[in-house]
Amino acid sequence: MSDLEKIGPATYLVPKVGGMRVPGLLIATDALISEMDIERPLEQVRNVAYLPGIVGHSIAMPDIHWGYGFPIGGVAAMDIEEGVISPGGVGYDINCGVRLAVLPIPYKEFKKQMTKDLLQRIYALVPSGVGKGQRGKSELSDRDYQNLLRQGAKWSIERGMGFAKDLEHMESFGVIEGADPSAVSQHAKDRGKKQLGTIGSGNHFVEIGEIQKIFLPEIAKAWDLSEGETYILIHSGSRGFGHQVCQDTLNTFIKGGFAENLPDRQLVAAPIKSADGQHYFAAMAAAANFAFNNRQQILHEVRLAFQKVCSINPEEIRLIYDVCHNIAKFETHGGQKLCVHRKGATRAFGPGDSELAPIFQKTGQPVLVPGDMGRASYLLAGLGNPLTWSSCCHGAGRAKSRVQSMKSWQGKDLIKYMEKEGVSVMASSGRTVAEEMPDAYKNVDTVVEAVQEAGLANKVIRMKPQLVIKG
Repeated sequence: MSDLEKIGPATYLVPKVGGMRVPGLLIATDALISEMDIERPLEQVRNVAYLPGIVGHSIAMPDIHWGYGFPIGGVAAMDIEEGVISPGGVGYDINCGVRLAVLPIPYKEFKKQMTKDLLQRIYALVPSGVGKGQRGKSELSDRDYQNLLRQGAKWSIERGMGFAKDLEHMESFGVIEGADPSAVSQHAKDRGKKQLGTIGSGNHFVEIGEIQKIFLPEIAKAWDLSEGETYILIHSGSRGFGHQVCQDTLNTFIKGGFAENLPDRQLVAAPIKSADGQHYFAAMAAAANFAFNNRQQILHEVRLAFQKVCSINPEEIRLIYDVCHNIAKFETHGGQKLCVHRKGATRAFGPGDSELAPIFQKTGQPVLVPGDMGRASYLLAGLGNPLTWSSCCHGAGRAKSRVQSMKSWQGKDLIKYMEKEGVSVMASSGRTVAEEMPDAYKNVDTVVEAVQEAGLANKVIRMKPQLVIKG
């Protein structure tokens, strides 16, 4: 890319052109740039820089790829007085996120038949696939919605699906303040009525494996993590509820003329302080709180599966952290209050940040970076880099489109192939497995090296998947 200017380790400036209000910023190594199909997502980085009130840079993480309006892997901060809030800067799956839990038993101690039974048990307890809801559970009532959309994960925990201490191990303690159930359409509520505790489809999953390597022993000790231990990684979001909130808002914003004077109507955004902007934030926060409950209930079902199959007490399965990676949040950076959009990017606050629980103020915030179902995932410690508004990548990022991946694996026994690679996979759809094969993603090792080189977060542990449930 001839117009990229290297300004630091794994950090490139995208110069201002046309109506860009700020420059762009790309976090990537030379090797990653040479492998990326980067033109289209960089065009989106430039487009985001046109938005009113944007400050600093329009930022792209090393897992960047094309998305709706904003690139996936995009970060943009808006001044709350002059700026706008954009549904495309959050995404359809509001508060799609990842949570990591561990149990103090080496993965290698589980017998093969036990892991097979465990996989089948989790698959039975945690529905996966397009539109799938919970079987045998009552639908959410209006009263349930009033409470859970305001309270976040606390709502599920108070109903016996988790423990109070779990809340200290979640971003924003498992709740986004400012949610208003009345800002959410009945259609959105109907779509979500039976979807708490479910994975969904696409790249969402439940993954179990072993902590393969420790990079920072002092932080691993502070978080009580040991090499060889068993981990659980959960990736899901707000399901049909959040999708409908996004679609409802896009419809309203476009009809309201908010897409005018923008290079792409998918960037449609309303002033943060306008009634429309406030309405979207209230609905988005509600969807984010739905997602916190969703992941909380998935973990609850996984804990029950371990209890049934392996006789492990649910309290022994400790939540390490839960991060959001499709969200807009009000944060203060350098004394300035901003609305930070993170789409396919995650918060990475550093040591001493007052918004973190005491244990993480000492170490920096845990940052979860899932890779693919064949290679690895990472847990990092945030460094609070002001250049990216204390943000980091959210995963490996796609290297192939879903269609390309399906074509390249057509006619092959994918479950058997993954077994040969040492990973047992269950899924509701063979198509999803084909779309999610390991080579559809960038190498997470390389992506994580870029964020560490750029000073966004440091590697703490590398995790190797063994059991995977996909939608």
